[in-house]
Amino acid sequence: MTSRRRFLRQTFAFSALAAAGWRRTFAAPVDPAAQHLLMIGDWGADKKIDAQTRVAKAMAAYAQAQHIKPGALLLLGDNFYGKVDGGVSDVRWQTQFEQMYPQSTFDCPCYAILGNHDYHVEPASKPDDQLAYAAKGGTRWTMPAKWYRFEFPAKNPLVTFLALDSNYQTPSEKKQALTDAEKAAQLVWLKAELAKPHAPFLVVLGHHPLYSNGQHGDTQALIDTWEPLFREHKVQLYLCGHDHDMQHLEFAGHPTSFAISGGGGASIRPLKQDPKQRGPFGQSVFGFSHLEMSAGSLVLRHIDPDGKTLHAFSKTPEGSVTVL
Repeated sequence: MTSRRRFLRQTFAFSALAAAGWRRTFAAPVDPAAQHLLMIGDWGADKKIDAQTRVAKAMAAYAQAQHIKPGALLLLGDNFYGKVDGGVSDVRWQTQFEQMYPQSTFDCPCYAILGNHDYHVEPASKPDDQLAYAAKGGTRWTMPAKWYRFEFPAKNPLVTFLALDSNYQTPSEKKQALTDAEKAAQLVWLKAELAKPHAPFLVVLGHHPLYSNGQHGDTQALIDTWEPLFREHKVQLYLCGHDHDMQHLEFAGHPTSFAISGGGGASIRPLKQDPKQRGPFGQSVFGFSHLEMSAGSLVLRHIDPDGKTLHAFSKTPEGSVTVL
């Protein structure tokens, strides 16, 4: 378990690094010859979809402007707010997924994980619907299970992705989430997968953040359960949503960079903690993120709906981080 005293030491250490001058360099241009994927979290708004549409169009325009062909989309949860009454035949599959992110632009797998709003029964079980939609075939929607592994690219992979279900119910939430048996099974699976050989980069996906300066803040259940494993196995990057903003957090001595991409379409919310104290970046804004992958580094960029790069950083397989 990560104690509060230990966590404060981590935070102070980060602040000391920032005060001493965080390692920075000028941003390198996007390399069309590298591997690329785009990601969004908290995107499936159920009433007003103007923001989702704006972000989706920005993703397409960005890919065209940068002369890249995304090899995958990462859908970081809260894929459907509100009702999906028609199951796998509901019109929202077409209007808010297939047509919103058209195959003509994104001809690639769309790897999805479940968020807390995906668990809300309104009135049907949306996790079952999303798993069934992937299983029926004929779609880019990819969700073989509530948690799963994939290599990217499939041939000569640069990244091993472990996609997890972070819906750990707490007594105060009183909402449907993973059962105790599912949490135990996922943890056994996670430990086994982390122990296996992997690509040069090891990246974990979840909906909820371990650490966040946003409205929801830190998720102690995940810190207690997953954080020691991330340290032990030197996971280079954790990607999530849940807080409706864009963030990047680093802690001194920690092998894992924490990035939040929660601006995909649901209403944005203000940060609760100054990223100058625990950062290096946070902004309450709609947007998406771009992960560029090569043998020597990962580059993550947070992009706003106008195609502007808000923040970027690179990370080597050995764990060296440079803010661009």
